[in-house]
Amino acid sequence: MKKLISAAVVLAMVLCAANAYAHKEAREMKKGILLVAFGTSEASAKVSFQHIEAKVKKAFPGVDVRWAYTSHIIRHKLAGQGDIILSPAQALAKMMDEGYTHVAVQSLHTIPGEEYHELAMTVNGFKAMPGGFDRLILGFPMLGAQDTVAKAVDAIFATLPKARKANDAVVLMGHGTHHPGNIYYSAMNWQLQQKDPNIIMGTVEGYPELGDVIAWLKERKTGKVWLMPFMSVAGDHAKNDMAGHEEDSWKSRLTKAGFSCQTVLKGTAEYDEFVDIWVGQLAKAMTHCRP
Repeated sequence: MKKLISAAVVLAMVLCAANAYAHKEAREMKKGILLVAFGTSEASAKVSFQHIEAKVKKAFPGVDVRWAYTSHIIRHKLAGQGDIILSPAQALAKMMDEGYTHVAVQSLHTIPGEEYHELAMTVNGFKAMPGGFDRLILGFPMLGAQDTVAKAVDAIFATLPKARKANDAVVLMGHGTHHPGNIYYSAMNWQLQQKDPNIIMGTVEGYPELGDVIAWLKERKTGKVWLMPFMSVAGDHAKNDMAGHEEDSWKSRLTKAGFSCQTVLKGTAEYDEFVDIWVGQLAKAMTHCRP
C-alpha cells in the first residue's frame, strides 16, 4: 500500500510539472532584469545605484529593471524608514508571480565572494522550480574573470584624482573577505603596481590589511596619500572606516604614521568606467535570455 501511495505521489508531481511546463511554453515572453547589490542606507550613496540603473536602462531599453539587496541589516533599517527593498529571493518570487519568463540577475558586487555565492544558490534554487522561469541567468560581479580585472585596473587609472602628483601614493580601500574570492584583491594589486608602483589596494576585512599598507608606504618613504574607496558606494565604510575622525579610521592611522592624507568619497558605481564593466557582464547574461 505504501508503495502504491508513493507511486501515486510521484506520478502526481510529474503530471503537475508537465502541466506547468506546457503552460510555460504557451505563454508570451516577458523579459526582466534584477539588479542585486549588498545595499546602502546612506541617502547620499544612493546616487551610485541611480547611476547604474540609468546606464542599464539605456543599454536595454524596454526591459523592466528591478532591485534587490542582499544585506538583511540594510533592508531592515530601510524598512523602518518606510523604504521596502526586497531580498533576491523575494524579488525573484515576485517577478515569477508577475509572469516574467526570461530574467537576467546582475550582481553588483565587486568580487565573487560570500554574498555572490549566496546569490548564486538562490538563483539556482529558482532555476530548479518546474513551471517557473523559462530562462534565469546570473551575471558575474565586476571582477569575474581576468579580462574584467584588467578593465577594473584601467578604470582605476582613468578615475585617479587629477590633482595627484606622480610621487603621491594612492591607497584603495576594498571591503575584503575571508572567502577565497578575496584573492581578486591581490590580483588587482599586482596589476596596479605593474603600471604604477605608488598605488596599493588594502582591505577592511581581508588581505592586504591596513598594517601591510602602512609598512609598504614607509618602505617607499611616501609623503602624501590619496585615500579612495574601491567599493560600489561611498557608504559607512568609506565615510567612517576610511575617512572618519575616529582613532581607528584609515585616515587617522595613516596621519598618525606620518602621512598627509586626502580622501575621495566617491564609490566605483559613480564612475562610467566601472559601471560599464557591470553592464558588460549583464550584456553577456542577456545573450542567454533569448527564446
